[in-house]
Amino acid sequence: MSDIARAHVTMLATTSARVAANELAKGDVLATARFAGVHAARASASLVPSIPAASLADVTLRLEVGEGWVDVVASGAADAAAQGLVAVTVAALTVYDMCKAVDRTMSVDVEAVAAPPD
Repeated sequence: MSDIARAHVTMLATTSARVAANELAKGDVLATARFAGVHAARASASLVPSIPAASLADVTLRLEVGEGWVDVVASGAADAAAQGLVAVTVAALTVYDMCKAVDRTMSVDVEAVAAPPD
């Protein structure tokens, strides 16, 4: 499996430190975002009719925290790129929603990762 989609949430360094330390009042941001992203990947066919149904094995999510950012990366087969985009988008929005009470400077960027040529 290779990376198929990424989301980057930019935030204050103090916010990312609180996310990493699990110190936000709304709970465990990373676990909640991972759950939301996986659920979104599985539900992607109901959100976008042209996307085939996904199973749990089709897309995996990885969340990484750095100083001033949280990255969400979806890995999977090239034919699961749409599910990966849905997954990272929902996971990033979950991070944003759970952190917005302490940081109104956040921004979210989402990108599809080009499949390597055959």
